[in-house]
Amino acid sequence: MATTIAGIDLGGTKIFGAQVTLDGTGSGGTASIGTETKRSTPRSSVDDIVAAIAEVGGALDDHPPRVGLGTPGVVAPESGIVENAPNLAGFDRPVPLAELVSEAVAAPVAIGNDVNMAALGETRVGAAAGHDDVLAVWMGTGLGAGLVLDGRLRVGPNGLAGELGHTTVVPGGRRCACGGVGHVEAYIGRRALEASARERHANGEPTMLVDTAGDRPMKSKVFAKAYEAGDQVAMSLIDEGLDVLTIAIANVLVIADVTTVVLGGGLGERLADVAVERIGTGLADLHYAGAAPVIVEGSLGDHAGALGAAFHAVDSIGVR
Repeated sequence: MATTIAGIDLGGTKIFGAQVTLDGTGSGGTASIGTETKRSTPRSSVDDIVAAIAEVGGALDDHPPRVGLGTPGVVAPESGIVENAPNLAGFDRPVPLAELVSEAVAAPVAIGNDVNMAALGETRVGAAAGHDDVLAVWMGTGLGAGLVLDGRLRVGPNGLAGELGHTTVVPGGRRCACGGVGHVEAYIGRRALEASARERHANGEPTMLVDTAGDRPMKSKVFAKAYEAGDQVAMSLIDEGLDVLTIAIANVLVIADVTTVVLGGGLGERLADVAVERIGTGLADLHYAGAAPVIVEGSLGDHAGALGAAFHAVDSIGVR
């Protein structure tokens, strides 16, 4: 039975929405995209962000029957409270986002972490379609991941399942932006890579990363261009980061026994071929005991979060 849902992906800089029609919700489900819309994310207050989300939802459907919403930050599964999302204005404290958006759009809202939503989208109708046990890794400003087991998103009682970026892989290693030490994100998150590149440049190592970016943020395309050009700083940082990530993935393979790893995010997309090859080789070198997982690049792009949020809404709210 087909049902139409407003799938919305809230990001630090933009809000993307899509009218999603689903036919079935499990691994055999299909999805089609109708109207799409986007706008910039307000940098002022929680109220303005909620109003912007409602604006996007209204552009998709005057009276949406249900809304699926992906958001940065840790989301409490039962309450829909975003515990902390430092890249969103006013989200440095718990925000009952599901409740606020539901009131604004006059419809039930299912909410989840944005990477979890993307993981669900890629599993149901994306690069991992046909596979029920999936780890999706998003390499962007930080390092996010989502875990799908037996075809269902696994978030855990605290909403932390799959938070690969904040697992400790290098004891006594670099300090992560969250305050932890030796976390994966401190080695392969774009913000951490930039900090390391600038520190090495300041200590006398030449690198086109700084030459290209100047005082501006180092975007994923800057890292990809420098890596492809053979820049030694870029290559050493990214290769080290991918090796650290490989160790974390190997641990998930043993613990959760997933069969498929999807790589996405800005850096993941720009360096997909490098990441797929290096992680695959690294897993073999680690003598991972199980069958080698399928490692693929995400295929849905910006649609992953909106599609996953739509599936999450049906899984959580049901069809009404």
